[in-house]
Amino acid sequence: MRVYVPLTLSGLAAAHGAGEVGPGPLTAYAVTPGLREWYVSDDIEELEYAALNRAAAASLRMIAGNPDEVRRRVVVAVDVPDGAAAADPDNGLSAASLGEVRIAAALPLAKAAAVHVDADDAEKDVAAAAAALGAADLGDDDAQFTVDGAEDHELLWFGVQEIPQLIR
Repeated sequence: MRVYVPLTLSGLAAAHGAGEVGPGPLTAYAVTPGLREWYVSDDIEELEYAALNRAAAASLRMIAGNPDEVRRRVVVAVDVPDGAAAADPDNGLSAASLGEVRIAAALPLAKAAAVHVDADDAEKDVAAAAAALGAADLGDDDAQFTVDGAEDHELLWFGVQEIPQLIR
């Protein structure tokens, strides 16, 4: 099963230094029954893209919570054995937790399939989205529009061997 772990650039640097994403338990995103039902698709690539976007939104929340963090969303895609990621059946259909899974232990960075990171030109929109997130959560339509502006930026794909260039 592929899981998408939301991070920040400093979190990616820490994972690179430790050789693992962790410690556990970790919150990640994956193609869960709840995500399948919400997205109404059988196309695994579309479903994985939806899970990636859920993780990118979680990365934005991490950035919003740390004013010193670089304003670029980061998601690490890792293949884990079936059963290593557990969806919460009580929250499976909650809009806030669609696709959310828990992983008990740290994940070796060597098992990562890819790293997804915003391009430099997304920083302005990600910064604005991070600043507007609280108001968007309270129902402010203008703030939600600003948050959606960050989501308009596609995360770039990088191989794990490219992490040193991303974190310098």
